[in-house]
Amino acid sequence: MTHPGSGDLGRFVTVADAAELLSVDVPTVDALIRSGELPAIRVGDTGPWRVELSQLQLWIQDRYEDTRRHAQWQEGEFAPVLDLSAAGIPPRLRPLD
Repeated sequence: MTHPGSGDLGRFVTVADAAELLSVDVPTVDALIRSGELPAIRVGDTGPWRVELSQLQLWIQDRYEDTRRHAQWQEGEFAPVLDLSAAGIPPRLRPLD
């Protein structure tokens, strides 16, 4: 894999590349894909999974947002309810058909 900052990544990355970008092991990314949490496509009926780089980046941003909301929740009474909910925020990941 090329280095993430090099700009040489294509539209899709392999599961191994996604794992490297996230600094986790391949089974972790595979589990995220199989659970439907991380959108991916399969090349052919039984071919390898590919993750669209833009979807991976949105998934990462959503994890940051989840962390922000969780931190506000921990602040208790000082967090506005609308800031804690996902109400009014359209989903950014494309659903799998």
